[in-house]
Amino acid sequence: MINCIIIDDEQHAIDLLTHHIEKTPFLNLVYSTTEPLEALQLLNQQKIDLIFLDVQMPSMTGIDFIKAINGKSKVILTTAYSEYAMEGFENEVVDYLLKPISFARFIKGAQRALSLIQPSLPAQPVEESDYIFVKTEQKGKLLKININDILFIEGLKNYVTIHTRQGERIIALLNIRDLEERLTQPKFYRTHKSFILATTFIRMIEGNQVHLEHTKETIPIGDTYREGFMMQMKEKIMTNKK
Repeated sequence: MINCIIIDDEQHAIDLLTHHIEKTPFLNLVYSTTEPLEALQLLNQQKIDLIFLDVQMPSMTGIDFIKAINGKSKVILTTAYSEYAMEGFENEVVDYLLKPISFARFIKGAQRALSLIQPSLPAQPVEESDYIFVKTEQKGKLLKININDILFIEGLKNYVTIHTRQGERIIALLNIRDLEERLTQPKFYRTHKSFILATTFIRMIEGNQVHLEHTKETIPIGDTYREGFMMQMKEKIMTNKK
């Protein structure tokens, strides 16, 4: 069980996060407050694993709060402003959730925190034997696709094209959001409103484009998805530690 607290100067934001936490079996809400200084005092008295932290608050910003606790707890930033994402990334936050926060997006961040805080309980990896069946354009035909063969998925209105590492292009009568819910992180990530890619096959990230193995096509990184994607990649990025 992960003990967590919420710090946000808006009560309605606290109420929403409280609702999400109550629906998440591995999270235990210890405390919530609109006062960051009050939370600092609590952290000196009790071990807290995870903090859901707003960025813009009158008495202290979320970034200043992170610096003040000096790594005592993991942090997920919650804010309506995307411009703080890079600063959050530099301060090693677990995730960056943009308000209003849906439960689907919340649970992805919470699962990421779980994998960092309790590494002995990792998310189940996708096995080679895992597969899905998809409806094709041919009536009554269901096609089996091995999950580990999927290179990337392109959404096109009411259907998707699934690209495999074998060079197949499979057109399926699905919504890209349906596949996003089935293909879980960290193996798959949505980088654009129309694209989901398999992170295993990333060869290079260049600006706002991702180059994959087994294909010459590049996958765009949309502005809405960039901060979350780079946050997902941060553990793999090697930097010079001074």
